[in-house]
Amino acid sequence: MSTMLSLEVRCFASLARYNTAGGHAKIAALSTVDDLIRMFGIPAEEVAIVFVNGVHAEANTELRDGDRVGLFPAVGGG
Repeated sequence: MSTMLSLEVRCFASLARYNTAGGHAKIAALSTVDDLIRMFGIPAEEVAIVFVNGVHAEANTELRDGDRVGLFPAVGGG
């Protein structure tokens, strides 16, 4: 029996189209941010900034039950 993690996931700006209803997701234990990005079907190159529980995180950050994940694209300005 595999353990599942319950996460709150928010995708911002151009990634908003990947948001789930209610902003919640379940993913297998011992998963990373990169695993979550793949599960959502988001091309990795579209994700420029990741926050886990309000702290900048890397793609290899291991997720824990109840984590809040924010995914942001690269933003440009002029």
